[in-house]
Amino acid sequence: MNTKLIITIGRQFGSGGRDIGMKLADVLGISCYDKELITLAAKESGLCKEVFEKADERASDSFSHAFSLGLSFMGVYTPYTDILSNEGLFKIQSDAIRKLAETESCVIVGRCADYILRENPHCLSFFIHDALENRIRRVVERQQITVDQAKELILKTDKSRAAYYDYFTNKTWGMASSYNFSIDASVLGIDETIDFMQAFIERKLRRK
Repeated sequence: MNTKLIITIGRQFGSGGRDIGMKLADVLGISCYDKELITLAAKESGLCKEVFEKADERASDSFSHAFSLGLSFMGVYTPYTDILSNEGLFKIQSDAIRKLAETESCVIVGRCADYILRENPHCLSFFIHDALENRIRRVVERQQITVDQAKELILKTDKSRAAYYDYFTNKTWGMASSYNFSIDASVLGIDETIDFMQAFIERKLRRK
């Protein structure tokens, strides 16, 4: 792809948003970053990956909890400090996302990337949601758990993602006005949702 393009995807848990991001990136011939962002942030900061894994898209108190356990910085044991506060960890990950967006065209899943890159003229933001019954079915199949367990996990994860997003962006997670496009994947299904997004992206690029 010759034209610079950054696609960000917010998603409800179990909506297929991650799969959509990966398949869309493949169709567009660019890379998709999800958990890989943790590795990038750790590499840029010198912090161990466990710090970011424990705080990944969780409400702000989880950041503090990660450091209250005494995690390592450059291999050295350290307690939680104000230097590596909730906002400090978010800034590290934000800087890694901005650097990535400057370097290449890509799809970025979650982690407030739509907000972090809100001033990037090459960025298009999507939010993927789906009917609860579809989400439960995917989570049951993927994690081999019961329907009740899947429902509980969905509600807990969405609540955590919403708290994380709302806290750091001053916007509302999942609200259509927070993104360029909000899509109900249950209307077309995963594959046709990807086709629809691709057509929307290509039409947007033609207008430049």
